[in-house]
Amino acid sequence: MKQVSIKDIAREARVSHPTVSRALRDSPLVKPETARRIRQIAQRMGYRPNAVARGLVTRKTWTIGALVTSIADPFTAELFGGVEEMANDNGYSVFVANCCADPDREQRVLRLFQERRVDGILVLSSRVGTLHVPLLTQLKVPIVLINSEHPDRFVHSVMIDSVTSARTAVQHLIDLGHRRIAYLGDRLGFRSDIDRFAGYREALTLADYPFEPELVVHGDGRPEEARRTMCRLFELPDRPTAVFCYNDLTAIGALRAIHAHRLRVPDDISVVGFDDLAVASFTEPPLTTVRQPKQMMGRMATEMLLRLLTGPQEKTQVRLPGELIVRESSSPPVSKGPTGTRKPH
Repeated sequence: MKQVSIKDIAREARVSHPTVSRALRDSPLVKPETARRIRQIAQRMGYRPNAVARGLVTRKTWTIGALVTSIADPFTAELFGGVEEMANDNGYSVFVANCCADPDREQRVLRLFQERRVDGILVLSSRVGTLHVPLLTQLKVPIVLINSEHPDRFVHSVMIDSVTSARTAVQHLIDLGHRRIAYLGDRLGFRSDIDRFAGYREALTLADYPFEPELVVHGDGRPEEARRTMCRLFELPDRPTAVFCYNDLTAIGALRAIHAHRLRVPDDISVVGFDDLAVASFTEPPLTTVRQPKQMMGRMATEMLLRLLTGPQEKTQVRLPGELIVRESSSPPVSKGPTGTRKPH
């Protein structure tokens, strides 16, 4: 079936094809009634704009590049839903590049975005802002960071307030009566881990609790490594009664390790995560965690990028609050009484 062209519409409407082109671009040079009639004819004939031709006229490709650490990460997948929704609603396509935290691959992906002449870039990879500041600057396209490094160098960003959110999560455990609270973090040096560890320290300081370095261990943000790392806490003479985890995937690994040691959650040890992934309410027991508004973050960042495409904008840095979601994985600590029975502290 032949694709309908602007010339076909012009012939049907008995106007010049530049008039049709202007009408379809909502140009003020075309009378409103004429433009309305042309759009009706275009719709009836099944006209679909040619993206390549439109790009030649507007000098835009109507594409956005999204650089992510791992598309397999449930957090990224949920956040990307908001990105794609906002982009599609505004006529943009999104190229997603999975960099797998590989610096060389990140460089190649950014060069590929440059070759494809994407109109703007969303960075969902925590390391990219740190390692590739010069290259990102050379690209000369609008860039918005989502929970990524260097929000000050790239002045447009959408982030969760990890420090305050982590402090709230640890304060929840303190309010329950826990004194020995561990932090199971991420050893890869992401900004989000640094901020969440800072929130953990702040909560301890505010409660006048001593900081105990032996209660801090690091995995890689994934369940299997968290399971192995968690075992180091069980080797302590006085194991923690609660653990705050860098993210929900880490918390899932911690839960597995606790069950493997024939301990119970939350009776023997409470667990709190961060992200509120869809799976968090289906763990055993359901996970207490900090909810990040993932889809909202994706939509807000994409909307911010689209505004940048219309011209320079003032510095925009959005920090969204997390929400503590209390489920069954956290409760007051218990200890063995004189008769061997268990009682609350």
